[in-house]
Amino acid sequence: MKRIFSLLVLLSCLGASVTVQAQAAATEQTAAAASGMSFEKTEIDYGTIEQNSDPYRTFTFTNTGTEPIIITNAVGSCGCTVPSFSDLPVGPGETGEVKVRYATDRLGKFRKRVTLTTNVSKEPVVLTIMGEVLDKPAQPNAVPAGDAGMFNNGK
Repeated sequence: MKRIFSLLVLLSCLGASVTVQAQAAATEQTAAAASGMSFEKTEIDYGTIEQNSDPYRTFTFTNTGTEPIIITNAVGSCGCTVPSFSDLPVGPGETGEVKVRYATDRLGKFRKRVTLTTNVSKEPVVLTIMGEVLDKPAQPNAVPAGDAGMFNNGK
């Protein structure tokens, strides 16, 4: 009899636990639906660029939810990738930006990530930049004007 009673208590606790987990999942889904963050692009390709060219690219997002979005942190995958963002809330229907600066003085192919922490989800948002930086073409040496000068046709 004690075993049956213990089994019934155990099953009741298990049922209550499943109900609580289902309610928590429903609450989390409602919260995720209430604050949505939709990016135009999560990857930006710089393409093939010349050394020391424009280092900035911008990721634009829209708040598709019903609650303001707040970016609390943005971290580049290395020191050559520096993100910047506004710490002001982005209201429902509004757009926001995350600006990324890559050190274009470094030669070669690159693929770097920026990880955002927001109030939208416990999971971080990962943005990617990629491209290739080529060395600047060599500048020709200046041609000397010579004894006669360069503007008098050698006379």
